[in-house]
Amino acid sequence: MSLTLDERVAALDAALDAGDGRLPAPLVTQTRDVLARVRERAGLSAEHTVVALAGATGSGKSSLFNALVGADLAGTGVQRPTTSHPLAVVVGDAPDGDGPSRLLDWLEVGRRHALAAGRPGAGDGGARAGADARGARLTDGLVLLDLPDHDSVVVEHRVRAERLVSRADLLVWVVDPQKYADAALHERYLRPLAGHDDVVVLVLNQADRLSAGDVDSVLADLRRLAAADGLERARVLAASARTGDGVDDLRALVAQAVERREATNQRFGADLRTAARGVAEACGPEPRGRRRDVATDRLLDALEDAAGVPTVVTAVRRSAVRRAGAHTGWPPVRWLARLRPDPLRRLHLAPRSAAEADLTRTSLPPAGAAQRATAATAVRDHADAVLAGAPDTWVLAARARLDTAALPDALDHAVARTPLLPERPVWWWRVAGALQWLLLAAAVTGALWLGGIALLAYLQLPDPVTPVWGPAPAPTVLLVGGVLAGLLVAALGALAGRWGARARARAARRRLRASVTEVAQRLVLTPLAAETDALATCRRQAARAAGR
Repeated sequence: MSLTLDERVAALDAALDAGDGRLPAPLVTQTRDVLARVRERAGLSAEHTVVALAGATGSGKSSLFNALVGADLAGTGVQRPTTSHPLAVVVGDAPDGDGPSRLLDWLEVGRRHALAAGRPGAGDGGARAGADARGARLTDGLVLLDLPDHDSVVVEHRVRAERLVSRADLLVWVVDPQKYADAALHERYLRPLAGHDDVVVLVLNQADRLSAGDVDSVLADLRRLAAADGLERARVLAASARTGDGVDDLRALVAQAVERREATNQRFGADLRTAARGVAEACGPEPRGRRRDVATDRLLDALEDAAGVPTVVTAVRRSAVRRAGAHTGWPPVRWLARLRPDPLRRLHLAPRSAAEADLTRTSLPPAGAAQRATAATAVRDHADAVLAGAPDTWVLAARARLDTAALPDALDHAVARTPLLPERPVWWWRVAGALQWLLLAAAVTGALWLGGIALLAYLQLPDPVTPVWGPAPAPTVLLVGGVLAGLLVAALGALAGRWGARARARAARRRLRASVTEVAQRLVLTPLAAETDALATCRRQAARAAGR
């Protein structure tokens, strides 16, 4: 389903908003002018169709204008062969009426005439005799313009003609047999109207100067040139203002356009489509994002390295081993483990509350030049991968949004507030620690028991009855068994502590990865996503506005 003018305007507006600061400034200015022109025309009379006759000096444009209206309104002749100011004929309404007047003010046409609807020659200008006054009738709502010559040597005249060409609903280009293939006409005026086939009519005037065969040949060549200009479906016909041949056909074509009241929408719809295609082309092809996931992994790996994550993970493993040994080691030598400094505490990463972590900076060594370069390269490579194939302006804008200078502090803060080890001891540490104290108590009891027996023997007192547990006396079993069992529990605790430390290091690495990812998301991924979303929106809305 074809879009309305309002829908097309809204889509193109959205495309320009999405591409703000990214699209070429001349393109934006030109497109904004088109949008403003469409909005202005939409606010004026929809009951009137503006048909403009444009042509070069000597093409007989003004004579054809007079033939169409059946009155000598546009001056002609050798004394003033160039039209300097536009002339308007309003059919069926007074030019000073609200609708026509506002429309003509917008067109900046001061010379205005009224003409009654019906057979040409019935207006204020009087009847025009001849073959051009028969047949087709002029229709209410027609505003017929005779434009200044587009090839005038006076710049002001050309400017007026170009302004009206951009504002007319239906364009009738009058050419003559001598200059119909003029390069200036085709390159400067017709080629920019590519896609406006429905609202462009090419009239070969002065056809009476050619034989019938020559007329057909020139018309065929004119159609070929029009097709090369992108106007394959533009209507092409021959006419003679002097003899009246073809004037009725042109008048009927104009009347049909006025009666259908489609020329305004067709003209400005084509303007919007042309402008939208320019915006779509400026957006470039669809970015190739197949390497985006790989580039993201590389980015996170580089940022982890710059944040010192490998150093922190190693410190977590060693700290976990130290803490496990401090809780499960053999109590008589356990204090020796506490003499070794805690790797996490040295980095200011010891377990603490979230509030304290938010206010803490780490003591990690700053990233070296190689690490910083690797991180910066990874950021740039990721941006290039995400915006692969996008126009340079979008890539440069995306890079400008990446706050790489804030990365070191943000990464350090992310590491500092990442929970690395639990604040409270693990439950099995407490169980092993309680067992160690129980075994130590048994060993001490056995030692004291043996000491008491030795003291009684030294004092030559009777030996008490000492129970025997298995192959040895009970005190010996308590002492030796308590010591050996304590050492065994300590060894098992050390093994379990190392295994648990590796698991806690892996968990800490995952949490650090998540923290680094959050920093990357905030400082790199989200700004890039905003750019890619804006580019996609610009391209999508421009394509929508450019669609039929």
